[in-house]
Amino acid sequence: MINSNELRRDVFVIGGSAGGIEALLTLLRALPAELPAAIGVVVHRSPHFESNLVRLLQRSSGLLVLEPSHGQKIAHRCVYVAPRDQHMVFEDGEARVHRGPKEHFTRPAIDPLFISAAEAYGPRVVGILLSGGGDDGTKGLIAIKAKKGVTIVQDPAEARYPSMPESGIRHDNVDAVLRLDAMATAIADLAHGRAVGDGPKVGSAQAV
Repeated sequence: MINSNELRRDVFVIGGSAGGIEALLTLLRALPAELPAAIGVVVHRSPHFESNLVRLLQRSSGLLVLEPSHGQKIAHRCVYVAPRDQHMVFEDGEARVHRGPKEHFTRPAIDPLFISAAEAYGPRVVGILLSGGGDDGTKGLIAIKAKKGVTIVQDPAEARYPSMPESGIRHDNVDAVLRLDAMATAIADLAHGRAVGDGPKVGSAQAV
C-alpha cells in the first residue's frame, strides 16, 4: 500500500511525450470535477505551431484546464498545462513560465516542473509519468521521492511508448505502476488522503 499514513496529496504533476496526450485524455475523463487538488501537466510539444491542446483537454475534463500566465496562483480543481516553448514550474503557490535552456532537447520539459513541485510542496506532491520516449521526468520523480512525495508511472504494457515509464521504474523504484483506469482512482484517493494499492511492480520484462 502507498499513502498508508493517509496524508492528503493535493498537488499532482504529470508528464508525457509520444502517446502522452492520448493517455492524458483518458485520465482526465475519469477524474472527478470536484477533485480537491491542483494538477500541473507537461507534454512535449512543438515550439513552432499553435495547437488546440488546452481546448482538446478541456473537452475531456470537468476540471478547469488552462495555460497559466507567469505568476498565476495555483488552485484546486485546475489543470495547468505548460505553454509551448516555455518551461513551467511551481513556486511560492504560483505557476511560473520561462524560456530557460532546453532540457532533454525540449522546452517545455518535465523535470523542471517535477523538481520545482517537490521543493515547493514536499510530501503533498504526486509525480506521474505517462507514455513517452526518453528519460525526461526520471530526475523529477527522484526529487519527489526524496521529499517524501508519491511517484507513479503508467504501466509500460499499456503505454504506446513505454521507455519513459520504464526509465522511472529502473531509476526511481516508483511507488506504483498502474494502468490508466486504476491511476485515475488512485489520484482521487490520494487527493482525499486515502491509502491505495501499488499495482504490479513491473519493468522492462523484469520485476523491480
